[in-house]
Amino acid sequence: MSILTLDNVSKSFGDGTSRTDVLKNITLNVEEGEFLVLLGFSGTGKTTLINMLAGLDTPTKGTASFKGTPITGPGPERGVIFQSYSLMPWLTVSGNVGLAVDTVFPGLSKAERAAKVDHYVKMVGLGHAISRRPAELSGGMRQRVNVARALAMNPEVLLLDEPLSALDALTRANLADEIEHIWEADKKTCVLITNDVDEAIVLADRIIALNPDGTLGEEFKVNIPRPRDRTAMNHNETFKSLRAEVTSYLMDVGIEAKVEGTRLLPDVTPIHGIPAAVAQSQEGMIDNRFLDFSQLHKVYPTPKGPLTVVEDFDLKIDRGEFISLIGHSGCGKSTVLTMAAGLNEISKGAIKLDGRHVEGADPERAVVFQSPNLFPWLTAKQNVAIGVDKVYPRASQAERQDVVEYYLERVGLADSMDKGAVDLSNGMKQRVGIARAFALSPKLLLLDEPFGMLDSLTRWELQEVLMEVWSRTKVTAICVTHDVDEAILLADRVVMMTNGPQATIGKITKVDLPRPRTRKALLEHPDYYNYRQEVLDFLEEYEHGAKPKPKPQAIAAE
Repeated sequence: MSILTLDNVSKSFGDGTSRTDVLKNITLNVEEGEFLVLLGFSGTGKTTLINMLAGLDTPTKGTASFKGTPITGPGPERGVIFQSYSLMPWLTVSGNVGLAVDTVFPGLSKAERAAKVDHYVKMVGLGHAISRRPAELSGGMRQRVNVARALAMNPEVLLLDEPLSALDALTRANLADEIEHIWEADKKTCVLITNDVDEAIVLADRIIALNPDGTLGEEFKVNIPRPRDRTAMNHNETFKSLRAEVTSYLMDVGIEAKVEGTRLLPDVTPIHGIPAAVAQSQEGMIDNRFLDFSQLHKVYPTPKGPLTVVEDFDLKIDRGEFISLIGHSGCGKSTVLTMAAGLNEISKGAIKLDGRHVEGADPERAVVFQSPNLFPWLTAKQNVAIGVDKVYPRASQAERQDVVEYYLERVGLADSMDKGAVDLSNGMKQRVGIARAFALSPKLLLLDEPFGMLDSLTRWELQEVLMEVWSRTKVTAICVTHDVDEAILLADRVVMMTNGPQATIGKITKVDLPRPRTRKALLEHPDYYNYRQEVLDFLEEYEHGAKPKPKPQAIAAE
């Protein structure tokens, strides 16, 4: 039996020439007790759709219904969990959940109210934090309060609007598992919108893609027995097949062909002596141990004495290698990267690049951060030109302009070069950051979770952009990431770090997969899931702050 229905629903915003059609002719039936996942890129209208199911928005055309009755506004039978926590900062966990209980059950006695609040707080694993305020909670704990508050209203339907997207990977996985357990226990109808394919497959009975044009896309049934263990999924052939099918569909409908462009890079030499930006061989630079981390330590002074964050980090990287650096939060990944960039002082040991010690920042070491830090009052072209003008002092203005425009074309911004940074989406801003780094023609490219602030589907697109540009330059690169698939997709070797403090290299896996790589091809490669399992096993061993001893034979650099 259908509990929620959208009948030929369309939604538009604005009028006349400023009218934007967000959703078009959506017909959807949500069955009672099912877990439905709506999956799509940012901007496909997922949130607008769930707002209409919640009664927070009305269709421009068509009808949204609950049990056959048109939805005219919010109701306690439909509990909504948003991406943001929206907690009252002056109230405790108990007080925030109690607000929902008081709204829906105003006639409860004090004891009954307390028992109900206590029940739902414990259900999401926060019994130990019931008297804490939001400021004393982590992001994951705040979102648990949000879940408890929605559950306390005892709704017939749970509507989840990307509730996990702001959380780190480990917290996200744990909370997704809790949501599944709650759904299993009560068999409430759940509608989740997400951009994470793995999350969708682990949770859903049925997945429906939303196309970029605002129409409903392909439907995928998830015929994997429950409970679904995330680690076990890596060996499940149905999971692998469905993952490849859903990923392929989303990439086909969502990632437009990259702008190839026809511009040629001028043969100009940057200030630090690197030849033309796309040269495949670079005269005068050493090949072996091009980048050498030797017994690297980072120690910070604290009131309780010195704190060693990273110790004995020893790694040799050949010229042209792409290294992924992965580990749990707090393992010192970014600390290693900022020392390599010359932005963080080395406490002990040394870093040598092309035979010379790294001392201070230099354009020969380009960094792409999680946030690209563009000057908002400048255009995309002007933001890239700032570095280029300094690095190519002997080039003409026209040649420097060609360098800028070449790399902006490479990252798919040929039509947006003259747009102000303030008018660009987050994904477009990160494209500018990537173009700016490559345009410096650096000896070393350092990427610090460059796609961490983007939704997972936009990350796919920019990973492909990054690989395409890197394949032309073969610049030596290190990418810090917490995403296992990203690490394998990009790297020649995946370097795994133990937990901090005193973090070091725990394991190194050489990724012997053909290049050029695409996500589609890798998901179908027979060895891909073996590499994935190696990294997952290591991360699981170090989960929740565990400190097992690294295996000596695993840390030897090649």
